[in-house]
Amino acid sequence: MISLDKDLQEPKLSLNEFGDLTIRVLQYLPNVISSFKEKNDYKIYASEIAGTTKYIRPINHKLYIQEEKDFLNNFDELKVILGKIKLKSPVSDYEKIVIDKTLYTIQQSIGAGLDLLVKPNSARKHVGNRFEELIKVVFSEIGIANKKIILKIPYETNEGTKTYKCENDLILSPFDKVRSSSKSLDENEIVVSIKTTSKDRMGKMFIDKILLERFVEHPQKVIGVFLNDVQRKESDNISFTLVSGLFMVYSKFLTKLDGIYYLDPPPTVRKEPYSKYMKPFSELITNDINNILTS
Repeated sequence: MISLDKDLQEPKLSLNEFGDLTIRVLQYLPNVISSFKEKNDYKIYASEIAGTTKYIRPINHKLYIQEEKDFLNNFDELKVILGKIKLKSPVSDYEKIVIDKTLYTIQQSIGAGLDLLVKPNSARKHVGNRFEELIKVVFSEIGIANKKIILKIPYETNEGTKTYKCENDLILSPFDKVRSSSKSLDENEIVVSIKTTSKDRMGKMFIDKILLERFVEHPQKVIGVFLNDVQRKESDNISFTLVSGLFMVYSKFLTKLDGIYYLDPPPTVRKEPYSKYMKPFSELITNDINNILTS
């Protein structure tokens, strides 16, 4: 078996691979955690080794499943629930909670492991890559065709035609196979932006939607999937990074997105009018996805 730090940096292609990695991290963390500070629903864990203190990203203890046995039970439930969604069977409110908690635990375990074992710049990159892979795996599990697409947009310069590469994290399709390509997007398909946080990225989603629609010359469905919008502030505090007012201004004066979804929604999301636009990720895969694909 490869070392944990290398395992965290390897691409994951199946739900079971994510489950196995999460278990490794859950077994590892108790051996290296020295202390924690609690702020609201979040814990900020610290690890002190050889005189060096490392902090783990804030963990929502209402969502995070800390015990290995509990995680395994929830992980088995998650697989059953995703199978039900694929068959278009009803999903209960309890099962929606299992979805969000289990996926949150997987992603935050990966983040915690990378925080402790990998250099920060590399850790940030791999946290984002694993999150994209996790969301892609979930959509594959529920039977929705998906593919990462880089749209190539040509433009003229004094040196001739050049190409701007517009990278779309994921395309979701109502068809058996994704029909969008590097040259065009199918208007029935959904462009998905998958980021661990909306900080410094929310505005780009609106601009990208405008750009895409002008290039492909038809309306294009665009949604965002985020892990959370919270960050550590010094060693014992947190701050929320969602700029909710800016989101509303962009929605009114630029363009409207087809939905924003979080595994760990910030408090603002639960309030009007934001709750009309932003929801837990479980709502996307149990209810909204089919409505967006068929609208």
